[in-house]
Amino acid sequence: MKNNLRVERARMRMTQQELADRTGVTRQTIVAIEQGKFNPSTLLALKMARVFGVTIEALFELEDTDIQ
Repeated sequence: MKNNLRVERARMRMTQQELADRTGVTRQTIVAIEQGKFNPSTLLALKMARVFGVTIEALFELEDTDIQ
């Protein structure tokens, strides 16, 4: 799954720690999601979308290899 977290954080001039604090997770969780090593729960994805004022689809995108 692709994600646009880094782009959205940059747009809002937000650090990984600030996003982590606003969504109730650790900075390491944000790092892992941005690197594509961890997929967030639905609840966390919804929280992130709300922080950035965008839809979940604007943050996360399925890749062809994800659909089976």
